[in-house]
Formats: sequence, C-alpha cells, structure tokens
Amino acid sequence: MFYFLLPTYMTYKFILLAAAVIPALFMMVKVYRSDRLERETPYMLWDLVKAGILSSLIALVSERILSWLLNAFVRDAGLYQVLLYFVVVACSEEIAKYFMLYRRTWFSQEFNCRYDGVVYAVFVSLGFALWENISYVMHYGLSTALLRAVTAIPGHTCFGVFMGVFYGTARQLENQGDAEKAKTCRLLSVVIPVLLHGTYDYIASTNASSLIFVAFVIALFAVSYSVVTKSARQDTYI
Repeated sequence: MFYFLLPTYMTYKFILLAAAVIPALFMMVKVYRSDRLERETPYMLWDLVKAGILSSLIALVSERILSWLLNAFVRDAGLYQVLLYFVVVACSEEIAKYFMLYRRTWFSQEFNCRYDGVVYAVFVSLGFALWENISYVMHYGLSTALLRAVTAIPGHTCFGVFMGVFYGTARQLENQGDAEKAKTCRLLSVVIPVLLHGTYDYIASTNASSLIFVAFVIALFAVSYSVVTKSARQDTYI
C-alpha cells in the first residue's frame, strides 16, 4: 500500500520544493540580467548563494541566543515586540548576511564595478531566503509558498538591494582612498536593511492595519526596483 503512495508523496514534495525555489531564482535572474558592464562568473554567483545559506544558519544560532535573553529579561510587551523584530530577527539576519558578503567579496578581484555590490548582496540575501523558504514550505505547505513568494522573497531582495548599493559605493570610496566615507557606507549597508527588515516584520506581525503593510510593501518594492534600474544604468568601473 505504501509503495503505491510513494510516487504521490514524492510528487507533492517536488512541487513544494519548486514553489520554494522558483521565486528566488526569478529574482536572481532579474538582478543578474540588469548588470550591463561585466557580469559575474557562475562560480562567484554560486559561491554567494552558498554564503547566503550559511548566513541563515549563523542567524538561526544568533536568534536562538537573543530570543532566550529577550524572554529572560524583558517583560514590557511593547518593548519586547520592538526588540524581537528589530534586534533578534533583523539584526541577526542582516548582520549574518553582511558578514558572509564581506568575507566572500570585499577583497575579490571580480569586485570591479559599483553595481557588483548590488548583485553580490542580492545573491547572498536570496541564498538566505532560498534556504529559509525551503524550510518553511516543507513544514507548512503550498499556502506558505505562495505567501512567501509575494512577500518574503521579494522582501529579502529589497533588503539586499539597499545593502548592495551602499556596499558597492563603499568599495568605490575605498578604492579612491576615502576610508572614512567608505566605513560610513559599510555601516549604512547594514543599518538601512536592518531598519527596513525590522519595520517589515513589525508591521506584518503586530496589529497594524493590513493596508499599512500593503502600502509599505508596495513602496519598498517600487523604490527597490527604481534603485536597481538607476544603479545598473549609472554603473561604473571602480
């Protein structure tokens, strides 16, 4: 009996896996094809995806530790919510992404265009989102896949776009010998995604109006799309 059920079970799991993977792949292709000067090698891109997957594991450990501290020491409900979404989740995830991004790309010879920063950050972010999405979908099914396809996957892409814009600018400033401004941009490449990520999760998870969340998401996507388009069009060698 179980033998006959196996093909159906495997087909369902394959559908779940495809639903988890395809949105991330679509966003990767979109950002990659916008690179008009010098596209990155497949080896570099695959390495960035792996770095993003590893960053999700680092963030998981950080979130567990910070969640324990939050539960142990914070009693005020309002403060708890703010710290949960902005520190436990957003800081853990975006700092982990940045750590792996910097470790893999900052000193790479391939990092020779400003827009490369966007490509690198987005691929790391989507590697993170890809692994996270597979985990969610395998546990909660297709309804979760559809929801995350239109919210979480593009959300991580947007956070990656803002990280990448400042990161690419920082590399350009570093090459020009302006170390102080480069440090500021590197700091902003973490702070801005953390603020956006925290706001995104806070609005989505609290009792805020769904219209507020929809408006925030639409604005976030629209600005990110504009930033990608403008950054690709104005790309220069650094």
